[in-house]
Amino acid sequence: MRRRPPSLQDPGWRLALFALLYLYQGVVAGFALTALANHFAAAGSSTAEVGRHLAVVGLPWVLQPLLWGPVIDRAASRRMGSRRFWLVLALACAQACLAGLLVLGVSPSLTAVSVVLLLHSLAASLADTATDRMIAGSVPADALGRTSAATRAGFVTGSAAGAALFAWILGAWGFPAAAAALLGLTTPFALAAFVVRETPEDRLLPLRRAGPAPLPGRGGMVETTAFARRLLASFRGRKAATLLALCFSVDAGLALFQVPFGVALVQVHGWEAGALSRLQAMLALLGGTLGAAGIGAYVDRVGPGRALRVLLLACAAAFGLAGLMIAAGWEAATGPFILGLASVVPALLYVALLPAVLLASRAGSSTATQFQVYMAAMNLGDVAGSGFAGVVASVVAPGVVALGVAGLFVGCAWAAGSGSPVTSTASPSGRAGRADDPS
Repeated sequence: MRRRPPSLQDPGWRLALFALLYLYQGVVAGFALTALANHFAAAGSSTAEVGRHLAVVGLPWVLQPLLWGPVIDRAASRRMGSRRFWLVLALACAQACLAGLLVLGVSPSLTAVSVVLLLHSLAASLADTATDRMIAGSVPADALGRTSAATRAGFVTGSAAGAALFAWILGAWGFPAAAAALLGLTTPFALAAFVVRETPEDRLLPLRRAGPAPLPGRGGMVETTAFARRLLASFRGRKAATLLALCFSVDAGLALFQVPFGVALVQVHGWEAGALSRLQAMLALLGGTLGAAGIGAYVDRVGPGRALRVLLLACAAAFGLAGLMIAAGWEAATGPFILGLASVVPALLYVALLPAVLLASRAGSSTATQFQVYMAAMNLGDVAGSGFAGVVASVVAPGVVALGVAGLFVGCAWAAGSGSPVTSTASPSGRAGRADDPS
């Protein structure tokens, strides 16, 4: 009997592929958003300059729904899988961009690095859109919590390893060695997309369409208009608006506190950049592996709505305690504990947030675009928070910022409860059928 090739129809391969793809994202994020940010902060870059770097690298993720959502939702059928085709193409382009870091020289400017990583983010955001659409179309509702935990564990493991490894390489051997290591480490993860197919019947590599492509013209314009109308209709109403506002607020609040606090630890309190990166990596790993597994099982048991409200209140408590400790003058002495409060608990929040967004996006034929609109709201919050972090830090004390973020999380928990933004197709026990894949 011929053995079936690896595909998303096998739960083990499905979980492994999604975890590896998010591991890839995490490794790049650990390099670009943590190790590099701390490296340039130690070299004298201001909070505004570091925040601008983070905002530039994150910009394509904000534009993701407009750039890539319709591409994936309306992808033509292909012999290697309609979404997998775009995933493989995007990852190839992303690796080419990382190779571009090698030509920047020994001591490149932060601006030059930001531009190259902006191009990488354009390709990586396409790969992420294809990945999320594959998750929505292949994962049963009663397994979303575990899948979310696996992707979160992959991302934070990658970001933790990336932050620690590249902080060490940057300090010991410099930027060119770190760029080469990044390219070498991420390539095997990108190759996973070549191995696991959407269905066992898909071809491994042929890129030719399975059928003729639709001809451009008036019919295509009508179809595009109808698609846009369906997409807009899916976001009308209080539930969608509440969930969008929640996605934006969570990441904006985190960035407003974390960016200036990290810079202050290096420039004011004398932390060594590599030591800070390693601590951030360890804290992220703690929350995103063991903690994520437990939260994933909890989400599948009680539903994402209830779990989300509990975790929002836990984040409010964490930032409230951090604000009080900073206001008491304990910022330097308790820096590691404050970083833990500001990173570990929010990392667990995303495990519940992803299933909530996926369930809200599954109706209709624009699943990828709907999902990416919610994700773009989160990324826009991160970009806005990073961009304004320097301004806020210059006029507001860190303790007050932390307490303000705590209040923001309380408001989000109240909105999640009163607005009921999470609609689940699964009962509290998590029993549900397979997700629809309207392709």
